[in-house]
Amino acid sequence: MMPAYAPVTICAIATAPGRGGVGVIRISGSALLSFAQAISGGKTPKPRYATYTDFVAADGSAIDNGLLLYFPGPNSFTGEDVIELQGHGGPVVMNMLLARCVELGARLAEPGEFTKRAFLNDKLDLAQAESVADLIDAASESAVRGALKSLKGAFSHEIHQLTDELITLRMLVEATLDFPDEEIDFLEAADAVGKLGRLRGSLERVQGTARQGAILREGMHVVLVGQPNVGKSSLMNALAGDEVAIVTDIAGTTRDTVREEIVIDGVPVHVIDTAGLRETTDVVERIGIERTWQAVERADVALVLVDSREGVTAEVNAILERLPVGLPRIFVFNKIDLANEAAGESEENGQTIVRLSAHTLQGVDILRARLLALIGFSGASEGVYLARERHLDAIRRASHHLEMAAEIWQQVELFAEELRLAQNALSEITGEFTPDDLLGVIFSRFCIGK
Repeated sequence: MMPAYAPVTICAIATAPGRGGVGVIRISGSALLSFAQAISGGKTPKPRYATYTDFVAADGSAIDNGLLLYFPGPNSFTGEDVIELQGHGGPVVMNMLLARCVELGARLAEPGEFTKRAFLNDKLDLAQAESVADLIDAASESAVRGALKSLKGAFSHEIHQLTDELITLRMLVEATLDFPDEEIDFLEAADAVGKLGRLRGSLERVQGTARQGAILREGMHVVLVGQPNVGKSSLMNALAGDEVAIVTDIAGTTRDTVREEIVIDGVPVHVIDTAGLRETTDVVERIGIERTWQAVERADVALVLVDSREGVTAEVNAILERLPVGLPRIFVFNKIDLANEAAGESEENGQTIVRLSAHTLQGVDILRARLLALIGFSGASEGVYLARERHLDAIRRASHHLEMAAEIWQQVELFAEELRLAQNALSEITGEFTPDDLLGVIFSRFCIGK
């Protein structure tokens, strides 16, 4: 079985830049046995066995020595013939060996081109291909496990199941179009509406898991806002477990946004400490305040810090009025050690309040748990596969079309069209229905050599 298209031979250094004990060069193309023989000085490697050899220049002199592995297509990562050269990991020797590959007719691979070829040759679907990059970029152990589940096809399996159910429903609906006088009775007898309802329920369940997977991949952005000297920097240090922000009793100490990435129960959290919000004539502080509001616009959650001794003042209410309407928020009453209050969590007037001390760390764990609960993350990531915003957008569009289908099911032609659009949206996730320009964007973000 040959690849789905005639490939140009490509090559790249597949290991990270810099010095290392081992360096790997990957080559992919068609009919690469002669290529392997040329670079090994005439040896004929046994497929899928490691061959110890010199890697030679055009004049026969050795560039390096190491292991050569030859994987004839289609039984390889890309579905083409693949060669891996495992030599010493010095940047000079690696570049000399790469230049020799180009001399033998290969060209330098583009970012993600090996994985793109695996996708084009049906070795991976698009969701699995994306999980290769996610596995490399994973910022926590939970993200690694989620990416590996996606790579092994767990997410794709869910999407294929939904798509198969959609196709079955579409076949049922399309069949009624040939009998316009009986189509409604036919759909009612076949329980088309019930099937659609169950399909929507399954999609909602997958959407919830995918949303948690997206949180694992992207992390959540938490912005700390409040008046000067309420303890934003102290809380950031408490959450980070390190002195990442300067803390003093002087109002206005933080004049710019300070960012730190932490992990809470396996979830990456990007915490952004901001300048205290107040009226000021200080030019530098005003710039910091402007950046604070920019950070607020991009945040997933706002922690509104309040001094427990003062409560919600007119100045705090002025800050609340400027927060985006749909932005989730948690009121953090800080400095309970100075107010002789106990740590805890409560609901008041529909608002979540966490009382803590960033100085003594009382109640900080309560805040961590509340942050995860607010974004709908259960904390149990074993069954979660990694997902991207692209996937969530496709699921949202599919859900919208199924909702429309439920409303107009008695208008059978429109019903059928909404089902078709829902199927197309889901098929974008696995790449069965994907514009070529989207493929270019996706794979351009991969490492070279993957």
